[in-house]
Amino acid sequence: MAAGTLYTYPENWRAFKAQIAAQYSGARLKIASTSPAFTFGQTNRSPAFLSNFPLGKVPAYQGDDGFCLFESNAIAHFLSNDALRGSTPQDSAQVLQWVSLADSEIIPPASAWVFPTLGIMQFNKQATEQAKEEVKRVLAILNQHLNTHTFLVGERVSLADITVVCSLLWLYKQVLEPAFRQPYPNVTRWFLTCVNQPQFKAVLGEVKLCEKMAQFDAKKFAEMQPKKEAPAKKEKGGKDGEKKKEEKKATPAEEEMDECEAALASEPKTKDPFAHLPKSSFVMDEFKRKYSNEDTLTVALPYFWDHFDREGFSIWYAEYRFPEELTMSFMSCNLITGMFQRLDKLRKNAFASSILFGANNDSCISGIWVFRGQELAFTLSEDWQIDYESYTWRKLDVDSEECKTMVKEYLTWEGEFKHVGKPFNQGKIFK
Repeated sequence: MAAGTLYTYPENWRAFKAQIAAQYSGARLKIASTSPAFTFGQTNRSPAFLSNFPLGKVPAYQGDDGFCLFESNAIAHFLSNDALRGSTPQDSAQVLQWVSLADSEIIPPASAWVFPTLGIMQFNKQATEQAKEEVKRVLAILNQHLNTHTFLVGERVSLADITVVCSLLWLYKQVLEPAFRQPYPNVTRWFLTCVNQPQFKAVLGEVKLCEKMAQFDAKKFAEMQPKKEAPAKKEKGGKDGEKKKEEKKATPAEEEMDECEAALASEPKTKDPFAHLPKSSFVMDEFKRKYSNEDTLTVALPYFWDHFDREGFSIWYAEYRFPEELTMSFMSCNLITGMFQRLDKLRKNAFASSILFGANNDSCISGIWVFRGQELAFTLSEDWQIDYESYTWRKLDVDSEECKTMVKEYLTWEGEFKHVGKPFNQGKIFK
């Protein structure tokens, strides 16, 4: 039976997966989430911690025997028993299927929708509306499956249920008001069945479903942003004011921040890989705002070509090298999503539209990328080199008709796509 310590911060939903799995399997799990055992942003940056967990991310697990694991799904799998993992090869594969679906189809739209309501992320109407539609799509899939199943795999709780419940947790608590969840009664029935199991309640406590959809609060978002210290004023009562500032504690939204966001916020500043390039007149952020909030064909595209800096930026065509390995569409999209997530720190200096063409077992992936500079940006940082060699890259002549057609088709997700030969399936935007 496994025994060890789980390092995390309080209320980390990713850590909940491992904790619930341990409740079912009987694994002896100690939780290190508060000082002095663990202080997020300090302990996970220490040399001792990084020697075992080089990414510095939590949750992280260290067994009493010295065995170490990072990544929440791997930890939850290790702490599970055979009943949770799937007792047959077929059940095990189905458990993995639902675990993968949670990561690729639930977490991205859930984050885009929920994070602004917690003050963690700026509100973007187009992104939120798109996230709502993606949530509806995955809830419909779950609802259909659960119409004839009590649990996702087999006749009892498995790691599939644990993972998907934890992925849906903030949606149900924050934004899935009764009217929104009404078309998906099987999902809500299953969700409530799970969270009211003793093993779930031991970790989650009482889970109260959302009664009114939470909205973006500009004031809360402003409070969450780091503020520059103003010069101290010599006034009466100044010391009291300083004392109050020192005593101010983190808001609940900060504590509930997803570890990816929290880790990015706490990381020390590193050298800008693009610092050697001259300043450009093309403001990428402004183009992204146009693309996100206004009509692509009539506003964003004209803005792009009117302001594009041919010396300071370059446009590239990317094509996935191994289309024969692409099977189910949702798994192929997971490839794109995973790459985008690993390139998070490149967003400020890049934009991309990546498209899956075709259908299950007959598909391909290609896209248009815009980078700062004239070379492939991936070579500027080791952190950006995990995925790019799985693609062929061709620099486009920005003044050519080929380039203008490709930019138009890939940014609008409409057109003939003559160079592909397969119909549009779905697309992802890196911005």
